[in-house]
Formats: sequence, C-alpha cells, structure tokens
Amino acid sequence: MPSFDAVVIGTGQAGPALAARLSGAGMSVAVLERGKFGGTCVNDGCTPTKAMVASAYAAFVARRAADYGVVTGEVRVDFGAVMARKDKIVAASNSGVEKWMAGLKGGKVYRGHARFVGPDAIEVGGEKLIAGKIFLNVGGRPLVPDMPGLREVPFLTNQSMMGLQSLPQHLLVVGGSYIGLEFGQMMRRFGSQVTVIEMGPRLVAREDEDVSAALQQMLEAEGIDVRLDAKCLSVKKEPDGVSVGLECTAGAPQARGTHLLLAVGRIPNTDDLGLERAGVKLDARGYIEVDEALQTSNSRVWALGDCNGKGAFTHTAYNDYEIVADNLLQGAGRKWTDRVPVYALYTDPPLGRVGMNEAEAKKAGIATLVGKRPMTRVSRAVEKGETLGFLKVCVEASSGRILGASLLGVGADEAVHSLIDAVVEKTPVKEFQRRMRIHPTVSELLPTVMENLK
Repeated sequence: MPSFDAVVIGTGQAGPALAARLSGAGMSVAVLERGKFGGTCVNDGCTPTKAMVASAYAAFVARRAADYGVVTGEVRVDFGAVMARKDKIVAASNSGVEKWMAGLKGGKVYRGHARFVGPDAIEVGGEKLIAGKIFLNVGGRPLVPDMPGLREVPFLTNQSMMGLQSLPQHLLVVGGSYIGLEFGQMMRRFGSQVTVIEMGPRLVAREDEDVSAALQQMLEAEGIDVRLDAKCLSVKKEPDGVSVGLECTAGAPQARGTHLLLAVGRIPNTDDLGLERAGVKLDARGYIEVDEALQTSNSRVWALGDCNGKGAFTHTAYNDYEIVADNLLQGAGRKWTDRVPVYALYTDPPLGRVGMNEAEAKKAGIATLVGKRPMTRVSRAVEKGETLGFLKVCVEASSGRILGASLLGVGADEAVHSLIDAVVEKTPVKEFQRRMRIHPTVSELLPTVMENLK
C-alpha cells in the first residue's frame, strides 16, 4: 500500500499550488484528479467565461465604433470562432496544470475518483493510499433545483454552456445573480434574445439596492428582458424550445425561449467521498466543517476551496492554500476569518466589492456615512466613453474608518484593490486621502468620493 506524506484530492486553485509547495519542502505528495485538471475556474468558470466576456465586449465596442469616430462595416459575431478562442485558452491552462503536477519532485499523479476507506486511507482506481496529511480541494457543481417539469426538458448549466455549438436564438436565464447576469449579457451581445428570470424582488440581492437597480437598468438598456418576483417556477417543453411558467407582479405569466440556463447556485462535491469513514463532518448544506485554520474534524484532513463553504471564489480558494501552507511549513497561525471579503461581478461595466456595503453595515448596527459619485464625473470613464455606474464608499460615522465599497463602472474590478488595505487596516478617511494617485484613472477619484459623506 503506497504511503505519502500528503495526498491532495482535486486540482482547482488550492490543490496544485499546495502540492507544489509541499513537494518543494521535501514531502512526498500524491495528487488525485477524477476529471479535468484546473477545476472549475480553468474549465467552466473564470477562464472560459472571461474569454467569452472579452469577445462580447469586442462586439459591443465595434457596434459603437462611430461614437469614437471610427467607421466600420456590418458587425457580425462568429460564435464558432468565439468558442474556439475560448477552448484554446482553456486548453493551455488545463494542460499547464497537468504538466505542472506530473513534474513534481517526489510526486505522483493518480487519475480517478477518490474515496476514504479509513481516517488516513484513500482508495483511487482500485489502489489504496496511506497519507500522513490529506487535503480536500474537490470544489462544487451547479445546483439543479427541484423544479416542476425540469426532467422533461433540456437545460444548460454554466458547465454545459461551455459546449454550445451554436448561438441560442432566445436564452432564458433562471437566476439573476453573478453567473446568470454574466452569461445573459454576453449572449445578448453575441446576438441572442435574453430573458433573465429572478425569484427575488431585485437582481443580485446581496448588493445594495442602488447597485441592483443600476445593473437592471444597464442590462435592460441592452435589450435584456428582466422578470423579477418570479414565483412558483415551472418549465415545459415546447415545439420550438422551452417555456417557463411564472407568477410575477408584472408581465406575462410565461416566458418562452429556445434554450434554458439554470444559474441558481452551486453545491459542494462532498456527497461521494466516503467522508463518514474518515470522521469528517459536514454541515447541513453539505459543506465540510472546518476550523479557522481550515482543519476538519479529522486532524489529518484539511478542506480548501468551494467545498468548505468559506468562500466561493478562485481567490478565496487560493488564499486557503496560502493559509494552510504557511501554517504547516512556517507555523504562521493564519486564519481564514482574518480575510476581508472582496470580489467582482464581471458584467460590463464590472462591479468591484470590498468589505461591508451599506446594507451590511446597517444590519451589523454600525452607523455609517456614504460617499457616492457617478461615473459621468470620472474623467477616465468620460474619455473612454463608458460612463455607466457609480463609485460608492461606506465609512463608519464614529471613527471615520473605511468599511467597504461598491464600485460599479469601467475598471471597477481593478480600482477596488486600492481600497483592500484600507479596509483591512481600518484606515480613516483623512489618512486615505493624503496619498497621491495617478491621473487619469478611476482609482484617483476614490478620495474625492469621500469628500462629501452623507
């Protein structure tokens, strides 16, 4: 029975980096992967979708060429070429991760589904492995809800969208949050009709109401139909596609389209790992329970990435790796609870978020002051001809420390980084405003946003 210092199950963002770090420290490492190397980000998430978003943006700007004094002919989208470009980028990333793992010193790659057969034993491909330490980076998958009629109709998820061969004539998107809005906007820009169906009263409900409203206006301006308060959803196969029955406060009781995309959340890949044989506990939602150092109820096992429920982003998974590796190899005493939330929604323009927004601060009982500036008053946005959105910063009223920000506008996914350290270090507004910034940028206006706090 082969024995390793460490076994890493899954090759998403945390697994390969951790395997390489442990290998570099002189440990023998087994890397186990049942599917494609690179996990969700490389194969079904960040890499392919952002490649498609880039193509959609190019089409959008080309149609607006006259606004910049540029004369073009008819703008057409070759959807096959869009998908081929995406596939090429994915293949390079995917194969890169696989080659990296295959070349680890003291490492060995196993292909197949891994299951625990004991507290320190894993079975994969009919072979049993013993490990001193086991790291789970098994990720998650799209949630398929128990919706009436769903078993009788074809539907898409963010995974199967990657295999589309032709452009949908009319895409129905169930789910008005990150995945749904990104796909909805890009497909509209490629030429599809798009209807976004959301059960809640507004889009991206975790954001402030003004952010939700601005996103809805932005998408509707591009011709996307948004249906809110859609209750009692059901689906039905139609001769020319599919229909979704819904009870909304406004609009027709049915939406018809040629394709259906489900974008209603994700669930962890923890139901077929034999975790009970290892004494690894799950919470009520199926996520692996971990302590602040990401260690499970089995002291030999750690859980990183989407499967632990402590973050649903590539960057949180990578941060999990950093925490675990630093603690094991350097005794750093790092904790996942020390990090500040930061993420982006990759619509165009994007939303960059850090720390608390206005609603979260209110819920926490913190009296706040808010600064806000429309992108129409940001030179960089005006010069680029992309003035949708606004910059919004939330400040604690009593101390003046910066709590967080919601930046919706061109470059917001980059500009938000200039506030991360300020939120982490609880920097007061007056201190933040003393630093000189480059003109013309979006970030340079953040101190100005804080001049008129209300």
